[in-house]
Amino acid sequence: MRRVKHRIVSRIRKIEPRGLQSTIMIAFSLVSFFIMLVLGIVLYLRFSTLAREETIRSTQKVMEQAGENLEDYLVGMRRISDAIYYNVIKESDFANQDLAVQRGMNLLYEANRDNLRTIAVYNHYGSLMAAEPVALQKEDPNVSRQDWFVRAMGEMENMHFSTPHIQNLFDDSSFRYYWVISLSRAIEITVNGVPQPGVLLVDMDYSSVSRVMKQINTQNNGQYYYLCDRNGEIIYHPRQIQINRGLARENSVTAAKHKEGIYEDSFNGARRKLVVNNISYTGWRLVGVIPYTAFTRGMINIRYFIGIIMLLMAMMLSVVNRVVAVRISRPIMRLNDSVMEYEAGEKPEIYIGGSIEIRHLGYSIQKSYEQIDMLMRKIVQEQTERRKSELDALQSQINPHFLYNTLDSITWMIEGERNEEAAFMISQLAKLFRISLSKGRTVISVKEELQHAESYMNIQKVRYRDAFAVTFDVEPEIESFCTVKLVLQPLLENAINYGVCGMEDCGEIRVTGRRQDGRVVLSVEDNGMGMSEEEVRLLLTDDKRVHKRGSGVGLVNVNNRIRLLFGESYGLEIASEPDEGTRVSVCIPAVAYTEENRERLEQGHRYYDEQ
Repeated sequence: MRRVKHRIVSRIRKIEPRGLQSTIMIAFSLVSFFIMLVLGIVLYLRFSTLAREETIRSTQKVMEQAGENLEDYLVGMRRISDAIYYNVIKESDFANQDLAVQRGMNLLYEANRDNLRTIAVYNHYGSLMAAEPVALQKEDPNVSRQDWFVRAMGEMENMHFSTPHIQNLFDDSSFRYYWVISLSRAIEITVNGVPQPGVLLVDMDYSSVSRVMKQINTQNNGQYYYLCDRNGEIIYHPRQIQINRGLARENSVTAAKHKEGIYEDSFNGARRKLVVNNISYTGWRLVGVIPYTAFTRGMINIRYFIGIIMLLMAMMLSVVNRVVAVRISRPIMRLNDSVMEYEAGEKPEIYIGGSIEIRHLGYSIQKSYEQIDMLMRKIVQEQTERRKSELDALQSQINPHFLYNTLDSITWMIEGERNEEAAFMISQLAKLFRISLSKGRTVISVKEELQHAESYMNIQKVRYRDAFAVTFDVEPEIESFCTVKLVLQPLLENAINYGVCGMEDCGEIRVTGRRQDGRVVLSVEDNGMGMSEEEVRLLLTDDKRVHKRGSGVGLVNVNNRIRLLFGESYGLEIASEPDEGTRVSVCIPAVAYTEENRERLEQGHRYYDEQ
C-alpha cells in the first residue's frame, strides 16, 4: 500500500507542474495574441495618426508661406496707398496743383505698374479728381453707389479690400478687360484751400493673387486651397469657374466664420479637414481643404508591414511562452505561498528565486511599503507642481493686449510731431512692462501692482484723450502686502471698454484699497452703464463668453488665479446697477510681503494651509 501511495503521489507531483505549465502557456498565448492584436491596431492607428498629422503640418507650412506672400503683397499695396495719400494728396491742392498730383501719382504708378491697374481719387460726390494712368472715365459709372466707395465712406478709419471684379471705371483703348481687387480708403482732399472728404481707389492686379494660389494648388490627392473674405465671398478657388456657373459648390460661408485653426467639416456627404489662416489687414481667410480620402492613400503598404510584424511576433512568442512557462511554474508556487502569508498579515521573508522576473517580483513585493511611501510623496509633489503649472498657464494669458494699439498711437504721435506725448507714453509703457515681467515672479507687492495700474491708466488716458478721469484712493498700510500680479489691469480695461467708453459725460474710474477684517480689498469702480443681476452672475461662472473688446482675458481668469494662490474663500466680488456703474473688488488675505512669504506662496503653500 505504501508503495502504491508513493507512486500516486509521485504521479500527482509529475502532473501538477505539467498542468501549471500548460495553463501558463495557454494564458500567455492568449495574452500574447491579444497584445499583438492591440499592438497591431495601435500601430496602425499610430501610423495613420502620424500620416494625418504630417499631412496637416505640411498643409500648414504651405499655407503659412502662401499667407506670408499674400500679406507681403497686400502690405505693399497698403504702402502704395499710404504714399499716394500722405506724399501726394495731402501735400497738394487739387484746384491749382493738379499737375503736381498727376506727376506724383504717375511716379508711384510707374514704380509699381506690375502690380497695379488704376489709381484714382474721387470726391465725396463720386466725381473723379485725378487718375493714373490717364484715361477716360466711362459714361456715368455711378461711382457713389459702388461697393468699394460705400464701404470707404461708411467706415472711414479702415482700408477696404474688395472681392475680384472686372475693372469697370475707365475705357481701355485696347478693349481689354482686367480682373482687379480694389483697395479703397476715405481720405481728405484740399480744393482751393478747403479740405473735403474723398476716396482713394487703388486697383490691384488680381493675377498676382491668383499666381500665389496657383503655386500651392498642385496636389493630386484631392487636397486644395482657396481664398475668401470674412463674409464667405470667394476671392480665389481652383474651381472658381465651375462655382460661378453653378456646377460646383464650396462651403466658404462656414469656413469664413472660423477663427485661425484646424476644424472638422462635412460637405456634400464627405468628411474633410479645414485648415484656416487669417490674412492680416483684410479679414480674408486662406482655407486648406484636406478630404479624408487623402489620409487613407498609402496606408495599404503599412497594413502589410504591420501584418508581417505580427506574424513574426507570434512565432517568436510561441517559443518564448514555452520557456517562460517552464521557468515560472516551479518557483511561482513558493512565491505564491509567501505572498499568501504576507496577505494574511504576517511579515515573512518573500521568496526570491527562479527566473529574473520572479526574483524581481519578489523583491518588488518586499519593498512595496517603501515604494508606496515614495509614490505618495511624489504624488503630493506632482499635485503641487500641477497647481503651480495651472497658475503659470493662467498668468501667461495676461499679456497686455493693448501693446499693439499703444505702439500704433506712439507712431502716430511721432509722425504728428507730438514728441512729448510720445516720450510720456514710452516711459509709462516701460514702467508697465518692468512690473509685468517682475523677474518671472507671480507674487508681487500691492504697491507694485498699483504702480502697474497707474502706468496702464496713464497710457489709456493719453490714448483716449482724457475721455475719463481716474482717481486712486489707497490706504498706505496695504501697499506692503502680497498680491497676485496683474489683477487690476483686466478690471481697469473692462471699466474702460464696458463702463465709461462712449459716455457723453466724462466718465470716472476710482481705484480704492482698504484693509477689512484681516483681508486686503482692492476695488475698481466706474460710473458707467452698469449691468443687470443676471449679467453679474455670468461674469464669474461663464468662461466661454465672447469678449467684444479688451484683452479677452476676462474676470474668470483673474478670479481663478487668486483662488489658485490663496484659496477658494478669496477672489472677486462684483456689484453693479444699470445706468449707475459697476464695482469689482479683489479680495485677498493680508499677507505681509516678505521674500519668505513670496517664495512660500509661489512654491504652492496656500495662505489657508497655515490657518
